[in-house]
Amino acid sequence: MKFKSGLTIGIGIGYVLGARAGRERYEQIKRGAAAARKHPAIAQLGHQATGLTDLVRTGIAGGLEMGSRTLRDSVEPVPPTPIQVNAQRS
Repeated sequence: MKFKSGLTIGIGIGYVLGARAGRERYEQIKRGAAAARKHPAIAQLGHQATGLTDLVRTGIAGGLEMGSRTLRDSVEPVPPTPIQVNAQRS
């Protein structure tokens, strides 16, 4: 119960302070964020994060593909290859 009341009070205080700051403060924060994004160190971090995201996405896609292939193979038996068929006839 304390958490809910604390959360409600925190949201209320944040709303009031945000409303008092107004449009001028919002524009000031927006300009500061835009300037920070143009800084070379921040740009480098962005590129590194993009590279890491691509790496993780590729790894997840490969794992999902391998898992689906394994599941499919366990459910549907693989048809024999021509070499296996010829060996069985001999």
